[in-house]
Amino acid sequence: MSDEATLKISLIMNPASGTSEQGALLRETLAPMSGVTILTTDAAGDGERLARQAVAAGAELVVAAGGDGTINEIVKGLLEAERRVPLGVIPLGTGNDLARTLALPTDPLEAWKLILVGERRKLDVIEIRTPRELHYALNVSAGGFSGQLNEALSGEVKSTWGPLAYLRGALGVLPDLTTYRTTIQYDDAAPEQVDALNIIIANGRTAAAGVQVAPLANPEDGLLDVVIVHYGSLLNLVGAAARLLVNGNYLNSELVELRRAKKVQVVSEPEIWFNADGELITNEPIVFSVLPKALEVVVGAEYQAEIQKDEG
Repeated sequence: MSDEATLKISLIMNPASGTSEQGALLRETLAPMSGVTILTTDAAGDGERLARQAVAAGAELVVAAGGDGTINEIVKGLLEAERRVPLGVIPLGTGNDLARTLALPTDPLEAWKLILVGERRKLDVIEIRTPRELHYALNVSAGGFSGQLNEALSGEVKSTWGPLAYLRGALGVLPDLTTYRTTIQYDDAAPEQVDALNIIIANGRTAAAGVQVAPLANPEDGLLDVVIVHYGSLLNLVGAAARLLVNGNYLNSELVELRRAKKVQVVSEPEIWFNADGELITNEPIVFSVLPKALEVVVGAEYQAEIQKDEG
């Protein structure tokens, strides 16, 4: 690992992510390396602040060691820093959904080795504007029923019912789902009204620890994948949930619509809560815009920007 001395690297670690053994092993391995500075987050917002500080201190590569929420904070710091610095990721979270799209190793030390020698690609970023705040997402912003469905799927239900757990969970949740009367505007087209249960604005492909909410998303195409789950009969909704959660492809459901745009504006009644890479941000009117190739990121050997998905 002689390459560590060729770059000035700042590693920002969330000690609450992963196991204590993983964190200790990373520190033990990286601490003696020349050119590597280890920074630790203690509270919300620290990732953003430390990323800015790392860039100001001359870092040539910033590494995020944590879950999707930690990565999200660091991405915001990098995008708003005085100069643009590449990002490496060591997945330590429970979901690690960005790491899935990027085909990163799940073992922290293998992920570190990749960061030193791996290919870098310029990825799009989702800019998220609300009336009060500016956010970013490198993976997915989602609003609607998915949180309710995941809540219903306890570990006991999954172990007892196996693949049928998703159908059982959907049957329990779907009758009580909120229908959002939503106005959506794609780019400069006329606004459209839909009765939506779920709206996904995607750059990456999975959310909720591997559920393929946007299986055809391309993080480099300069477009947002907008996946809308429309309101429908209980039977059709259960079918769409089964395709999503069991087969990993729900795009051929009559209730699921895929659109692509550079800018998407959403207003909903009742207000729909959106997250950014898993962290709740707002239920106010919201505008999503793509920032094409805004951030250079280390990717795995099996990474594919474009996916050809079997429609069956």
